[in-house]
Amino acid sequence: MDGIGPDQLHIHQLVSRVSRRDIKEVIMAISPSVEGETTTLYVGQLLKPFTKVTRIAFGLPMGGDLEYADEVTLARALEGRRELD
Repeated sequence: MDGIGPDQLHIHQLVSRVSRRDIKEVIMAISPSVEGETTTLYVGQLLKPFTKVTRIAFGLPMGGDLEYADEVTLARALEGRRELD
């Protein structure tokens, strides 16, 4: 979306690294926007054959950016993470 595709995000390099190493879990922490949801689902499907993929809980406000989250909100979001279906 917005003209940004997998090549600009270096997703294939991430998948390659995860597939070659013994990574126990990848935690997805992408902004909860339409673009973020699309990216989370896409990357999650690519990584699931190699490792457990979870996402942070929705303790962050919709439309808010991750860099503005306080430590407590981010900690609670991490505690409530769940595996992608």
